[in-house]
Amino acid sequence: MKVLIISGTNHKGSTYSIGRIMAEKLTGAENIGEVFLPRDFDEFCCGCTNCFVKGAGNCPHAAKLKPITELIDAADVLILTSPVYVYHCTGQMKALLDHYGWRWMAHRPDERMFRKQAVVVATAAGAGVKSTMKDMADSCFFWGIPQTYRLGRAVAATDWQSVKPKIKDGINKKADSIARKIMKRQGKVPVGIRTKAFFKIMSLLQRNGWNKTDVDYWKEKGWTGSKRPWK
Repeated sequence: MKVLIISGTNHKGSTYSIGRIMAEKLTGAENIGEVFLPRDFDEFCCGCTNCFVKGAGNCPHAAKLKPITELIDAADVLILTSPVYVYHCTGQMKALLDHYGWRWMAHRPDERMFRKQAVVVATAAGAGVKSTMKDMADSCFFWGIPQTYRLGRAVAATDWQSVKPKIKDGINKKADSIARKIMKRQGKVPVGIRTKAFFKIMSLLQRNGWNKTDVDYWKEKGWTGSKRPWK
């Protein structure tokens, strides 16, 4: 099993530590990849719409984005981590996710995403964990990932070393539970009704869509008919 951790900060604090714990419960160190933001990607979307209208290769940041896309595509499990910044994910995590708008089901989803699983991880000293996890989970869903798990906790500390043992124990138990579910579903990830319903709506819209690049893509895949990426 290949696991990719995308960290919404360069700092290896509580959030990163939990993401790493989660990854190591799933596979060996040799199968864990890591992306740190903004170290590995530091661009903001400039709103040119090239990725939507002309294709992803026309993004001004396509060359920088390509290695991360390849890591995402090769992974069985994605772990997105972000500390809470003003009740939301970090700006650098949001900047990366913005660059994958063209991969949402409303545009040109990749069929490999429908066989993956994901974990979103967030920590805060206090509040904001749920909204931060939602920021990342939204993209996971609209990419087409069928199963996304949430691992968030208010750790009441500003560094991992200061987190109380009782809180760490609770985090570890939650990670164990998620790991069992992921391993049980690996290779046969169930696609839920919400994903199927949204995909169906998009398939109908793409029969006569406004964006030729999207329409051609869906028709080429056979998705405007009965074919589905999870079959």
